Amino acid sequence: MRKRRDSYYLLHLGCSKNLVDSESMGHLLEGAGLRGTNDPAHAEVLIVNTCGFIGPAREESLNALRELAAGKRPGQYLIAAGCLAQRYGHELPAQIPELDGVIGTRRWMDIVDLVRRLRARKHPEPLYHLPDEALTVGTDEHGVSRVAIQGASAYLKIADGCRRPCAFCAIPKIKGTAVSRPLERILDEARELRDRGVQELILIAQDTTDYGHDLGMKDGLAALLDALVHTVPDLPWIRVMYAYPGYVTDRLIEIMASHEQIVPYLDIPLQHADRRTLLRMRRPANVEWVYRTIEKMRAAMPDLAIRTTFIVGYPGETDEEFETLLRFMQDMQFDRVGCFPYSFEPGTPSAELSDQVPEEVKQARVDRLMTVQQPISLARNQRLIGRTLPVLVEGYADATDENGHPTGDVLTIARSYRDAPEIDGYVVIEGKLPVGEFVPVRVTGAMLYDLVATPDLVPRQVVRIS
Repeated sequence: MRKRRDSYYLLHLGCSKNLVDSESMGHLLEGAGLRGTNDPAHAEVLIVNTCGFIGPAREESLNALRELAAGKRPGQYLIAAGCLAQRYGHELPAQIPELDGVIGTRRWMDIVDLVRRLRARKHPEPLYHLPDEALTVGTDEHGVSRVAIQGASAYLKIADGCRRPCAFCAIPKIKGTAVSRPLERILDEARELRDRGVQELILIAQDTTDYGHDLGMKDGLAALLDALVHTVPDLPWIRVMYAYPGYVTDRLIEIMASHEQIVPYLDIPLQHADRRTLLRMRRPANVEWVYRTIEKMRAAMPDLAIRTTFIVGYPGETDEEFETLLRFMQDMQFDRVGCFPYSFEPGTPSAELSDQVPEEVKQARVDRLMTVQQPISLARNQRLIGRTLPVLVEGYADATDENGHPTGDVLTIARSYRDAPEIDGYVVIEGKLPVGEFVPVRVTGAMLYDLVATPDLVPRQVVRIS
């Protein structure tokens, strides 16, 4: 068994952007001679890369830290990293006395130095590494890739931080302002991922449409996508997440529509559709822009799949404003919708607003919104019945009968271009198809969020994940 001093245990919580940071910290620790373990009892260094975006995520992070603290042994170091650590770092030891170190989102690349300092310290007080300056990306790269590979897909972080003024969001306080990564570094990583057999490249940032603004680039995301398709023309799928309303330009639409590699899918969190609510949120309030832009996108890409998210129960949201949101959803017919009740965030402008909406009203609005969305989602799925689509095989599941009992059959679980990992639906296929390959399937059925399909018998060329 490996000595505890040589090992680390890293628990990732939160979004895909946090996952990339976790993977990058792991690479740095590996380079310093530590080896990862899935058993915290065998690790010298225990790290929780926390999420602190909303209340439930904060509580999940605190519970994970408490659980590790309860089992902590002499010679082990417990470190809180990530968003919760950045925002509430100096308060955490009062809740978790066993905590040894705190490192935030802005300097996680100093994790090895923090471990060395913990090993050398002579007093038990926690060590804090929470600089105000955000140097998470850009020229201060430390030679560490900003990627996370999951199966045949990879998340590639193109920027970090955010300069948007959203009144409900603490991300600028946690991450700092937007900092874009150098274009050539992103292209180098795309080549490396292609060479490692990755089939899907997912571009992420707090706001991908703001890429390059701080570098003096105009329409930076479009320029990046154009460079990517020429750099890795044999990488099958490129997917864009986290676009910002008002910044989906005509050039971006043209680039997406012109290149088959860029899947006709866009994640664009709109948050609401009533102008009054959007103004209180300090979000773009030109709803007509949304109508016009999505009309242009669908004209350029008839198969476009759009994912969005909404916040209901924002302070001051009236029944009339909520009804406006429901009508907007029915007008727009989005493929994918996520809905969240407003979460009170101390220190944000929205925390100072009066007219907080009762929790029971928030939840009722979540339920009603999703009830309105369900037939829309089903109808969007039903339009695909009879079509043949390429899907990326993710894994397998055991088939069950109507009573939930195993039948002994195996189902293949795959994703189409309409499905981002973990947040969207799946394509369920009878039989066992090779994991990591693109295979054509014929859609035979539709559910609320998933599709049912059979393998297409037309001869095909497959792409294998190495």
